[in-house]
Amino acid sequence: MNIDKAKKRIAKQVKKGFNGYPEISLEYFGETADSATKIVISFISQESSEPQEQALMSENDAREDETIQSTLVKIIERSDAKTVVEIEGVSALNRV
Repeated sequence: MNIDKAKKRIAKQVKKGFNGYPEISLEYFGETADSATKIVISFISQESSEPQEQALMSENDAREDETIQSTLVKIIERSDAKTVVEIEGVSALNRV
């Protein structure tokens, strides 16, 4: 899937706002605010349930990686998510 098409499909889902559960949350992480090398996808099946998380890594900016963005679209579609939340910007990676 084309990177622009994938990003538009995700943005369209985010723009809809809260429509119930299941809910998918996307958060990008990186060394700097300019490059996200990790994305964490959280899935909440119903209210008050523990989120299931999955992380995807990229050597380059994950927001511009066609494979990762296409994978996100597939995850959203296959989970039948009614709500998609995208955390703005790039959060700092915590070094241990």
